[in-house]
This record gives sequence, C-alpha cells and structure tokens, in this order.
Amino acid sequence: MPTYIARRVLESLPVLFLVITICFFLLRLAPGGPFSQEVDIPAATLARMEAHYGLDRPLPAQYLSYLGNLTKGDLGPSYHYPTRTVNEIIRDHLPVSLELGLWGLLIALVIGILVGLVAMIRPNSWLDSVPMGGAMLGICLPTFVLGPLLILVFSLWLGWFNATGWNTAGDRVLPALTLGLFFAAYIARLTRGGLREVIRQDFIRTARAKGLPEHLVLGKHALRPGILPALAFLGPAAAGLLTGSFVVETVFHIPGLGREFVNAAFNRDYTLVLGVVILYSVMILIFNLLVDVGQVLLNPRQRFE
Repeated sequence: MPTYIARRVLESLPVLFLVITICFFLLRLAPGGPFSQEVDIPAATLARMEAHYGLDRPLPAQYLSYLGNLTKGDLGPSYHYPTRTVNEIIRDHLPVSLELGLWGLLIALVIGILVGLVAMIRPNSWLDSVPMGGAMLGICLPTFVLGPLLILVFSLWLGWFNATGWNTAGDRVLPALTLGLFFAAYIARLTRGGLREVIRQDFIRTARAKGLPEHLVLGKHALRPGILPALAFLGPAAAGLLTGSFVVETVFHIPGLGREFVNAAFNRDYTLVLGVVILYSVMILIFNLLVDVGQVLLNPRQRFE
C-alpha cells in the first residue's frame, strides 16, 4: 500500500501543475482586472496599485514568482481584501465548507444505500418503482433548483428552518439536504444495480443453501461487493460535492469557501481564485486516492499492484 500511495501521489503532481498553469494564465488573459471594478481610479494610483502587487511585470515573471511563493505555502495576498492573505481567508472559511460537504456526503451515503437496498429486496414492486422514480427525479433536479424549492416549502410555507445563515444546528439541514439528495439519487441506483448483480452469484446461492437468514445473506455477504459501484462513484461525487457547495453556499448565504470563490471570480481576485482551485484540486485527488484504496480493501480480487 505505501508504494501504491507514493506512486499515485507522484502521478498526481503533473496533473496539479497543469491545473495551476492553465488557471493562472486563463485568469490573467480574461478581460478586466482586479481593480477594473473600482470607480474613478486615477491612472497614477492604478499604476502604483499594480506595481505593489507585481501586476506590471511580464506575465512569465508573474507566473514564476507565483510558483516560487507556492512552494513555500504562500498563496499570496487577496486583491479584494487588502488586509488579508489568501491563506487567512481559506483558514477562516474552509471549516464551514468541509462541514457542509461532510453532512452532504453522509446524507448521500445513508439515503442512497438504504433506498437502493430496499429497492433491490422487492424488485418490480412499489418498493422498487417509487424509490427509483424518486431517485430519477433527484438526478433531474440540480442543486440551484432544489435549494430554492426546499426554502419555499420548509422555510417560507412551513417555517421549520431558516432560509439563510449558518448559526444553529437547524441551519445545516436544508443546505445539507440540497447538496446530498442529488448524489443520493445516483448512489441509490448504483447500489440497487450492484446488489442485483451480486445477488445472482453462486456464493449467495451457497449462503442461502446453508440456511442463513436473509438479513445475514444481504448484510454479510451481498452488501460488501454490492456497494462497490457506489464506492467507485464517490470519487466523482466528491468533486461534485465540493463544486456544488459553490451554488449551495450562495443560495443559502453560508459563509463558506465556496461563496468566497464566487465573489472572488466576480471581483477578479486572481490569487483567491487560484488558491481555492489549488486547494480543491488537492482535496479531490486525495479523496480519489482514498476511494481507490477502499475498493481494493473491499474487493479481494483487486491488488495494489
């Protein structure tokens, strides 16, 4: 396992380098700049501001300077928040986004696996068609549609939860559901399909022939290999949960890193956008690695080699 992990890390470094390079030059070549939104800035003042941040230097020199600071862990100053660095902004807002993502992932796994298991136990019945129909509806509803619908029903009509904010435990419910239900629909269908495939295998027939109760056959023998398709989906789901938090945090006005990323994109805050992209890229690569390791541990036919 250590050799496998080390090899995967080394393979990820060129990918991360390409992400940083492409994002850096796309931001610099896009129309406008970090100070173009300011009103009535004299030309001399604008020149001094650009010189202060090094934006008057040639683009290759800016790129090499950024890479040099990045090797030291310095993501640079924020152009929109002059008194704060990108490291400080990430430190303050990342815990909120991580908490939202973990709650969304928990909801996706619990609901998705349970619904897929119930649908598999009673195939071609209402216990199968209703959950799978709901899963298809969940796939068709993106987060920017589902979020306002949940606010309309549970906040404005029923008054059970606040429409915005991140202060109480109840404020976590609607954002986590918005983020998690979309991926729970995929996991439910993958779990059902994987379990239906496993339940036809010879070792399941052998377990039943030995007289094992059905709940032990499903829970002990079928569930572990049956959830492998859902586990493989967790890699793309992690990327979706991270990028989906941009929309959810904006809809519910959550003070997370995703909302700061959206504001940074509008404000042309180059360093903050790059810092968030780098952080989320590393997190996605790590999560994909964990998913691959989990697949090998759950499937004895796979090896790290």
